[in-house]
Amino acid sequence: MGRWGRRWDYPERPPRPKVKKLTDDKKKEIVDKLNKGISASPVLTSLKFRFRSLRGRFYLERLYDSSSNDDEDVYIDVLGRITPLASKQRSYLFEKEKSKNNWYQIVQGSIAKIINVITNDTKGTFHGLGLLDKSLRQKGVTKSQVKMMITEDDIQFIYAKSSEICSVQEALYHFFNVPIEIIAEPRDWYEYHRTPHIVEVSQDQNKVLVCFGSYGMMGSFDGTCLYVKIKDKWTFFTIKPNQSKNIDTSIAWLEKRGWKDWC
Repeated sequence: MGRWGRRWDYPERPPRPKVKKLTDDKKKEIVDKLNKGISASPVLTSLKFRFRSLRGRFYLERLYDSSSNDDEDVYIDVLGRITPLASKQRSYLFEKEKSKNNWYQIVQGSIAKIINVITNDTKGTFHGLGLLDKSLRQKGVTKSQVKMMITEDDIQFIYAKSSEICSVQEALYHFFNVPIEIIAEPRDWYEYHRTPHIVEVSQDQNKVLVCFGSYGMMGSFDGTCLYVKIKDKWTFFTIKPNQSKNIDTSIAWLEKRGWKDWC
């Protein structure tokens, strides 16, 4: 066969699983069960996660408040969807959208299994605060006493009672009193599976410089976030990499830009 007549045999895409048809009562029962699982999670509740039934599936959404009081201006981010499977009883397919109408599997199993995957997420697929959620479930949402340990090479935070080392998110919550919705930012870097590391704390403890890094075959990828307490309210700013040597250089760069962050 000539060059232009060559036939290419591409592997066929596996067929989509068939959706199990459910009654309205059953759909409501499942949504109630899913949202009950969310309400048991301090992190998911604070981040305003919810499930909603639509066209035979169940969609995981996060709600963001708008600057106005108009409910219509609330931004909704779709984070995943659950498909009840016709082939298996009490089995569900949980997927995340990679690109428009291109979904990939996260896990398959029971409702409880899916809720655990969402709640315990530490990579950033949904929020990245799984360690914080776990500690809040075990220790309660009341702030625990945490100590800051500074060495020449590192900054560590430990629980005063147990001497257990805190994750970055636990330190931000318990030691600095940063709200969970601010800790979860910058959400794009969490979604890129970058791991946070506290690199500097100001003397008044109102500024925390956090590096988000990831490592792969192409090398390392970093980003820096400055958490700042302004007028008794915590906020965050992403800093351009070559301007984030320390807190002072980060603030100087932000001041030149009128406190407009990088991303």
